[in-house]
Amino acid sequence: MGATRHVFENGLTLLVEPLAQVRSVAIGVFVRRGSRHENDSERGLAHFIEHLVFKGTASRSAEQIAIDVDAMGGHMDAFTSKEYAAFHLRVLDSHVNRSAEILSDILVNPRFDRSDLAKEKTVILEEFAMVDDTPDDILGEMFASQLWPDHPIGRPILGTRKALRSFNPDHVRRFFKKVYVPSNLVLSIAGRITERRAVELATRLFGAIPQGRAHTRNTRPTPHHGLTRRHKERLAQTHLCLGAPGPASTHKDRFTAHVLGTVLGGGVSSRLFQNVREKRGLVYSISAGLSGFMDTGSLSIYAATSKDRVDTVLSLINDEVKRLVDERVPNDELQRAKDNLKGGLVLSLEGSGSRMGALARNEIYFRRTVSPDETLKSIDAVTTDDVSKLAQKVFSQKLTLAVIGNLKGTKLRIPSIG
Repeated sequence: MGATRHVFENGLTLLVEPLAQVRSVAIGVFVRRGSRHENDSERGLAHFIEHLVFKGTASRSAEQIAIDVDAMGGHMDAFTSKEYAAFHLRVLDSHVNRSAEILSDILVNPRFDRSDLAKEKTVILEEFAMVDDTPDDILGEMFASQLWPDHPIGRPILGTRKALRSFNPDHVRRFFKKVYVPSNLVLSIAGRITERRAVELATRLFGAIPQGRAHTRNTRPTPHHGLTRRHKERLAQTHLCLGAPGPASTHKDRFTAHVLGTVLGGGVSSRLFQNVREKRGLVYSISAGLSGFMDTGSLSIYAATSKDRVDTVLSLINDEVKRLVDERVPNDELQRAKDNLKGGLVLSLEGSGSRMGALARNEIYFRRTVSPDETLKSIDAVTTDDVSKLAQKVFSQKLTLAVIGNLKGTKLRIPSIG
């Protein structure tokens, strides 16, 4: 039947995609604000609120919310990214009303009790510790902070431990009142539901929220380059991320960038995987791809290897990138990369949850519904000349390198393409 879009008088956007072939319904509320929209005194608040709304409302305790979701056999979760936050629930179609009421309640009537704040701070401090124990998570933060050091998009989503400890109920309520207004909210519903029923639910549960005023803080980041390193003696491997600024998620070249990333390191037949792992056995993990945001992005390569092989791996990565810059990708390899991307896209959209998420993300980035067929055609349109031109444009820039591991006695330098 296709997806439909409704904008309510208070500014709320509703997206609906009926899927008659499934028995589930996925409901998500997406907030058009993430960690990049925080000012210096708010660092980490978007993520903190994502946790706190589950701690209870005026009429439901945290335990009751959990019991109700489990009783429906549903799955409820949330996450915060740099550009938006999301709260989503997937249930059988017979539980749509009840699940929508729970989702509405936690996002309209959170209680933000002082004792709940104290307990959840402890939970998030454990999340900080978990990130510290996950080298590829730390590496991603290091790379972003080196590439965009003067902008919130280069900061960790969690904020800082110091900022987290300073937050009180007044901080949380002010931020919530400023950000969680209908014009910032996207209600996305996909699954076994009619458009009429979805509109009725949205009207009853979200239509009466006061309009409020959308605050924007969306300055474009200026990229930098350089080397950042962190010594962690107990790590058995050295993890590295090498890259440069690339197309934004909204830029027409994003499809070319995804094809380029797939050729370079997007699958088991990719150049990096075959030439660094399969033929030489120097790594277990190696990949490449585009990370895109509203107004910027990065094309990067990730690898993990032993300390004494870092120079060799970087040299081989340099060789493969240079080959992309200097030589056209053969047509059969280009087609294989495009088919890989298209297959992954289609398979990822087979469930109600993924369709719900895709609807919301397209609304956030493009303010419209983007059909899978439109995306498939855009991938098909990428040519070998497009890939060559983008490779030359991206990798003619000075590169950024982030490295974490046991770096004692290790000398590092950033490869220079050319």
